[in-house]
Amino acid sequence: MDASDLRIFEAVARLGGINRAAADLNTVQSNVTTRLRLLEEELGVRLFDRGRRGVVLTAAGQRLLPYAYKVRDEIDNARRAVADDGVPRGPMTIGSLETTTAIRLSPILAAYVASNPDVDVTLRADTTAELIQSVLQRGLEGAFVCGPVHHPELIEETIFREELVVMAPPSSRSLDMLLSQSNLRIVVLRAGCSYRQRLEDILARRGIVGLRLLEFGTLEAIFGCVAAGLGVSLLPRALVGPVLQHGRV
Repeated sequence: MDASDLRIFEAVARLGGINRAAADLNTVQSNVTTRLRLLEEELGVRLFDRGRRGVVLTAAGQRLLPYAYKVRDEIDNARRAVADDGVPRGPMTIGSLETTTAIRLSPILAAYVASNPDVDVTLRADTTAELIQSVLQRGLEGAFVCGPVHHPELIEETIFREELVVMAPPSSRSLDMLLSQSNLRIVVLRAGCSYRQRLEDILARRGIVGLRLLEFGTLEAIFGCVAAGLGVSLLPRALVGPVLQHGRV
C-alpha cells in the first residue's frame, strides 16, 4: 500500500463511483478497478460494497478513510511547503452556519477576497455538528460554528458573540404562559443545529420535555411558522431584529 493507492481509494469514497473517480484522477476505469482490487487483496478486507448505483464503503473502508485523508493532506502540505512564496493562492473551502453567513460574513469575505485575489473561496452552509465533522475529515479548512467546541484535533477561537433570543408569535402576552402550554411546539432547523440544541436544553431546565417539533430547512420558513403561531424558536437577536421590527414576531 502506498500513497497513490490511498489517493485512488479516497477519490472513489468521496465521489461514490469508480467512473467518477477515474475522471477526477484523469485515468481509466480499469486502472482504478485494478488498483482497488490489489489494495483489498493486500489488506485482506473488502473496502467497498459494489452495486448498480455505485459503491458504498464497508466498515473496514470507513476505518481506512481517515488515514487516506491524512495522507492526502500531508502530500498537499508538502507540495505547498516547497512551492510557498508567501502569497496565498489556490482553493480554500470553509464552512459556516446559515445564520452566521446571513449576518456576519459578507463584509469579511469581501475584504479577504479583495486582499487575496489568487485564493478561490468556497463557502458551505451546514449545522454545527456537520461542519465540525467535515473539518475533522479534512473536507473543510475551517468553519464558523456555535461554540464551545472541545476536541483534541481542533483549534478553537471565538470570533463573534451572539445574543440569543426566544422568538414567539406576536399574539403571545407572556412567554412564561406560552412555555407552560401542554401543546408547545418548537420550530427548528434539522438535527445538529446548535440553536435547536440550546433551546431544548433551556426548556429541559424548566422541566419542559417531550416537545413536539416542526423541522424546516430555511430561516424564512421558521420566521413564517412562528409568526403564524405554530411554535417558538431560538435564534441570534441580530437575525430576528428585522422580523421583529415588522411586527411578525
